[in-house]
Amino acid sequence: MGAQKKGGGGARVSEDAEEQSRQRLQAILLADSFATKFRPVTLERPKVLLPIVNVPMIDYTLAWLEYAGIEEVFVFCCAHSTQIIEYLEKSEWYSHPNLVVRTIESHKSISAGDALRYMYEQQTETSQIQGDFVLVSGDTVSNMPLADLIQEHRDRKKKDEKAIMTMVIKQSKSSSLTHQSRLGTDQLFIAVDPLTKQLLHYEEDKIDHPSGSVCLDKSLLESNPSVLVCNDMQDCYIDICSPEVLSLFEDNFDYQHLRRHFVKGVLVDDIMGYKIFTHEIHSSYAARIDNFRSYDTVSKDIIQRWTYPYVPDINFSGNRPLRLGRQGIYRACDAVLSRSADVGASSVIGYGTKIGDGDKILNSVIGNGCCIGSNVVIEGSYIWNNVTIEDGCEIRNAIVCDGVKIRAGAVLQPGVVLSFNVVVGRDFVVPAYSKVSLLQQPTTEDSDDELEYADSSSATADQLSGLNLQMESKASELGPDGAGYIWEVCEGAHDEEWKHSVAPIPEDKLAEITQAIDDDDTDDESVVPTSGELKSDADSINTDMNDPNDDYDYFEKEVEGTVLRAVEENIKVDLVTLEINGLRLSYNMESADCAGATFYSMMKLAVDTPHNSASELYKNAASIITKWKELLGFYVKKIDEQIEVIMKFEEMCQESPKELGPLFTQILHLLYDKDVLQEDAILRWAEEKAGADEADKVYLKQCDTFIQWLKEASEEEDEDDEDEEEDD
Repeated sequence: MGAQKKGGGGARVSEDAEEQSRQRLQAILLADSFATKFRPVTLERPKVLLPIVNVPMIDYTLAWLEYAGIEEVFVFCCAHSTQIIEYLEKSEWYSHPNLVVRTIESHKSISAGDALRYMYEQQTETSQIQGDFVLVSGDTVSNMPLADLIQEHRDRKKKDEKAIMTMVIKQSKSSSLTHQSRLGTDQLFIAVDPLTKQLLHYEEDKIDHPSGSVCLDKSLLESNPSVLVCNDMQDCYIDICSPEVLSLFEDNFDYQHLRRHFVKGVLVDDIMGYKIFTHEIHSSYAARIDNFRSYDTVSKDIIQRWTYPYVPDINFSGNRPLRLGRQGIYRACDAVLSRSADVGASSVIGYGTKIGDGDKILNSVIGNGCCIGSNVVIEGSYIWNNVTIEDGCEIRNAIVCDGVKIRAGAVLQPGVVLSFNVVVGRDFVVPAYSKVSLLQQPTTEDSDDELEYADSSSATADQLSGLNLQMESKASELGPDGAGYIWEVCEGAHDEEWKHSVAPIPEDKLAEITQAIDDDDTDDESVVPTSGELKSDADSINTDMNDPNDDYDYFEKEVEGTVLRAVEENIKVDLVTLEINGLRLSYNMESADCAGATFYSMMKLAVDTPHNSASELYKNAASIITKWKELLGFYVKKIDEQIEVIMKFEEMCQESPKELGPLFTQILHLLYDKDVLQEDAILRWAEEKAGADEADKVYLKQCDTFIQWLKEASEEEDEDDEDEEEDD
């Protein structure tokens, strides 16, 4: 910073503004998760280099930072640092005209706190960090803009020098059954000032309150007359930080974890008075790949183009774009597919891959250079590069790493993870949720905060032995002609396997959780409700109850997400019903509400599916209704529930009169033909509408011919019934 000019405060403000405008927009990217959730895969390759939809994770992060205007990124490397540095040196990032990428290497850091302390030590020597910076992990996928947010942070800092961090959050209500977000992360409770957005409270469900509740001290309201409590937010782990953040880590050596230690430490520290603020994003995408379930979720979001422009058919970070076809199928130009192969919706086929006769591939990503034999079934799975799958294999909801060979007739049950170069023997069945590696399992598993370190720059065998591992050239736990060790699930970690897996939650687990919810009918008056605004009033706490319409909106969004996942992953109707019933209990909704929300979700999916005409939109709707009518039928057993569906559809047509409006009669007729709606329900709706204002009878008039036909058919039935009675 230049010397202060003479001339008073105005000149100082002007100089500060000029200095900030000259500062490069910088970011610190942590290229180590300091966790073990991706083991055994991350013992051989760093997490940030693992492919997500055939592109290394770190490329998504760097491409977004460059697009968002960041000019300089410091990539902090620890585990497998040589692999990361070599990858970056060979990539386009080291010669990128708009983004300077610098690597910082440390083999002594075993946590995010250690990494930032090391950055502070480097800072005192080199002054590399010039001012405010973005702090992210190398497993972040986002398309949110950053320039305005950084400026917002700087403007706030000018007014309040204690404002040292701005956290990015996004609405994402957790499942009422598992208390997890769609990313597989634990339910988050936060409290913020509704006016200033200052963060006042931060708790993770599993760590702080395993029961799924949160307790707030009344003292929280003494200096904050109004507090907004949320349990429907996702922490995006994207932070705008002032330089004081680094010095705080240096001053507090017990700060290891960014949230559990640093954020909570700042919130309870009354001496320094530092403050953290939140910034909620709405239309932008942001997610961190924290576990295998979030790997699956983010992959699907990329395929469905929520992350645009970081999608498979667009060139970014040097990746080779794929061709996008109908039904969201991405395919490399040189991929070879047999004519009898069936590649279903939301699938990706990489370069140089061969698909054999009679293969069925659905909702899956196939990497580059793979060879897949005949009559193979791959569903909801991720096959990385240079994988060989012989004839007659079945792979469902699994992850298969580079170089794996699966011999003929083998079966991978849901949740399986095969690490690099594993060989599955002929006709061998790999049990559900198994993790398989050529490396033997450690005798003691490191905790999530301990070092996950196996740097290829030195003798790999020596480093692995330091982790109580041994490399074996051949192991027979996967059949006589197989190679690999099946890792045992650590004691107490069985629930983590299915909660954090790429596989859908098992039916027995959902039923077990639902039963537990039904059995647990106790109320704790000492617990503050977990959503809504709290206001201080003398010595009491009053809770402003949420508007019921707000509750229904949240409920509808959750049902929409559930139905979307069901369609994507082809989940059984019984399992989807269990999930929706759990939401119904959580939001205290009626069966009619479930009917309306379910039908809305199905029609929205039809609208969101690509179409070029009204007839194609009708085909989309007909296909979805025909396939999922059993799910809808579960909630429309009564006439009132059927009328709710008609009213919901009428509402959707009013909101989208050009697209859906012309199809009202056709889809109403379809619902009747598919036995979703009875004629009594349609006629009762018509009778109720007859007395409405003319403006509200648009769709009643549109289907007048259909209504008259139903009335005539009903009268004929009545006459036939009378004739039968006379004959008797």
